[in-house]
Amino acid sequence: MTLEARHRSVLPSFRSYTNYYPDSKLAASMKLRLPANFWKSFGPGLMWAAAAIGISHLVQSTRAGAMAGFALAGIILAALILKYPFFEYGHRYAAATGWSLIEGYRRIGKWALWMYFLLTLVTAVIHQVAILLFTSALIRYLLGIDWPTAVIGGLVYTLCTAILLIGRFRVFDLTVKGVLVFLAVSSLAAAAIALPRAEFSTLVPWPIIRTDAMISFAFILALVGFMPSAVEISVMSSLWVLAKDRTSGQRTTVSMARLDFNIGYVGTGVLAFAFLILGATVMHGTGQTFSAQGPVFSTQLVELYTSTLGEWTRTLVGVAAFATIFSTMIIVIDGFPRAIDRCLLNLKRDARFPEPDAPTGQGYWIVLIVFGVLNVLGLMLFAGNLTTMIDFATIFTFVVTPVLGYLNLKAVTSDDMPAEHRPGRGMIGLTYVGLVVLSVTTVVYLVLRFA
Repeated sequence: MTLEARHRSVLPSFRSYTNYYPDSKLAASMKLRLPANFWKSFGPGLMWAAAAIGISHLVQSTRAGAMAGFALAGIILAALILKYPFFEYGHRYAAATGWSLIEGYRRIGKWALWMYFLLTLVTAVIHQVAILLFTSALIRYLLGIDWPTAVIGGLVYTLCTAILLIGRFRVFDLTVKGVLVFLAVSSLAAAAIALPRAEFSTLVPWPIIRTDAMISFAFILALVGFMPSAVEISVMSSLWVLAKDRTSGQRTTVSMARLDFNIGYVGTGVLAFAFLILGATVMHGTGQTFSAQGPVFSTQLVELYTSTLGEWTRTLVGVAAFATIFSTMIIVIDGFPRAIDRCLLNLKRDARFPEPDAPTGQGYWIVLIVFGVLNVLGLMLFAGNLTTMIDFATIFTFVVTPVLGYLNLKAVTSDDMPAEHRPGRGMIGLTYVGLVVLSVTTVVYLVLRFA
């Protein structure tokens, strides 16, 4: 039987699952209970936000403010707008169909699933090592310990793994929510303290025209690549929607899924500008340059804040920085193995589509352990090249963004999506604008880089 025929053979069950929970009927039946039901399903959007609010905010947004003041605010805003559909489609597809975007890629063709799988293998360890490098350096500075980076990183990875092993998705969900609340309060408080000192003369309508030689094209691509996050996070968010349904015992409707996502996305955007404010207010014009050494970079980050805002803010800034990076760390430690495990289920030669409520398999735990070993090795090899590694990871992410964005668009406009839940013309139009802008920018960068 051909792959196409096998796809047709599972289509009735695929349709029946989506029709069993028609969004309009479900919404009508719970009209008086909607707030309670929404909060029961609330969480995947915050997990997405936790994955996004990390390197892109703490490192790249702060560096943007430090190097250019508010001149790159337009770049950050443009990235948030143009990449919005790519991320929203993950929540939309999972809620509308009962499957993850991985199944969506497989229905496009196994070539699409293989492409995502290989891209994930390339980026997963790079992203995790970059985040662990910063986390380890920050812990060394905040606690005043002099342990090897690989040891601290290994302990952090073990702690996150223990949370996932002991509490599974439910404790993972609660942990992320708690950390994010703490992160939002501490980060916004630090930005509010710094805001009265802000100098907005660097704020311009078209930032690229006004950037000086210190702001390279490569840095702008790195900033956009992880702003607000890498597009592969959309696949993870579709898996988190399904996992939340399984643990809550309630099917998330499309309207609830989109609201859940939008809350997380808006919060991510607000915090991106909060860290830009901190960088522009505290670091811009000081003459300080960022070190590629992880411990030095972390020291600069906290010391420059406290030297301007006051010694009493040291704990606040340090805690905000740690909460930011830890929330991202636990998310990516769970997300990449979860996605790879689902890919392996779909890549089996004669595999049928996994059940919508299928839990993570043995492959998840195997990948989790293998990545732990690879991360420790990566920390031993790249401990002195934090910003270089982050820039490499974010530029690579930028280059593959149009590819994954296009696959997401194909999935949500396919016949598998109920017509009433497909994106409208405005959303599709914004998606194409984002694809064109990001693709052209990628081509220009590659030509300039290798010409």
